[in-house]
Amino acid sequence: MSYCFYIDALEPEGRKALHKNYHDNHYGFPIHDDNELFGRLIMEINQAGLSWETILKKEKSFREAYDNFDITKVASYTETDRERLLNDPGIIRNRLKINAAIENAKTICSLQREYGSFNKWLETNHPRTKEEWTKLFKKTFRFTGGEIVNEFLMSIGYLPGAHREDCPVYKEILKLNPVWTKV
Repeated sequence: MSYCFYIDALEPEGRKALHKNYHDNHYGFPIHDDNELFGRLIMEINQAGLSWETILKKEKSFREAYDNFDITKVASYTETDRERLLNDPGIIRNRLKINAAIENAKTICSLQREYGSFNKWLETNHPRTKEEWTKLFKKTFRFTGGEIVNEFLMSIGYLPGAHREDCPVYKEILKLNPVWTKV
């Protein structure tokens, strides 16, 4: 079932509003800011094994816990920061996911030095199939399997499929020329 159908079927209104905001204003929209790209990667990694709703409910806490997804700050986290994150009930307290966020921040800092930005690294590697992207991400980052990579790239406008073609949001995203349209 597509996310578009899922939103329409949701009840009660509170749950629907949470998902509808993400669907209508974020999912599939191109992101070019490195910190926001990193934040979306953190969110997708943390969703593994959990519902997206759980992650959406915790987004504000994730932003606070990870210094508004500031890559440079997260890359410099110490063992004290790891322990702080492991004890933060507002986020997913999974050591592997926390370590992945910190190590991936360090990796992105290296990519920024080499390519100018995380966004430029993504652009340099476009176009790729989902399978090629997954292989590249697994080689480059931690905790990035096929579903995480697919959702991350769809959510930032690098792969198609975030919305049905008859969804009004699909038409709005097309106006922004997402990368997946440039094959």
